[in-house]
Amino acid sequence: MKCPACGCRDSKVLDSRPIDDEASIKRRRECPACGRRFTTYEVVDNVPVTVIKRTGEREFFDIHKLTRGIERACQKRPIDPSEVAASIEAELQNGLVTEITSKEIGDMVLDRLQALDIVSYIRFASVYREFQDIDSFMNEIRRINRQSKKK
Repeated sequence: MKCPACGCRDSKVLDSRPIDDEASIKRRRECPACGRRFTTYEVVDNVPVTVIKRTGEREFFDIHKLTRGIERACQKRPIDPSEVAASIEAELQNGLVTEITSKEIGDMVLDRLQALDIVSYIRFASVYREFQDIDSFMNEIRRINRQSKKK
């Protein structure tokens, strides 16, 4: 780490400690050339994920927007929408994904909701898959029913 006083490119770490719920590290350093002490902070640098919308428009992934969509489907249900959204965000970050389609994100939500709560799944699917009539809605319910009987 470069010394802010003399510009020496070497420094000695005197103390390290986690801060902000262990999301970053504070380091006290000392410059061997001039003896000045200074503090640095180390944080994880997340690569922003770009979402490609159905229209072709691109925007940065927004966990709050995703959480709001999941909240509508999980209203009055025993599901924590922020946990579902956080698990999707973690999967995207851990997978080193830089671009993803909104359809892929929607499918990820559906997979998680189907495993957690069928009612929330159907609510989300009805908006996400844009059911046009009762037949398409009923076909989805039948498909889920067949899947659950196979398990």
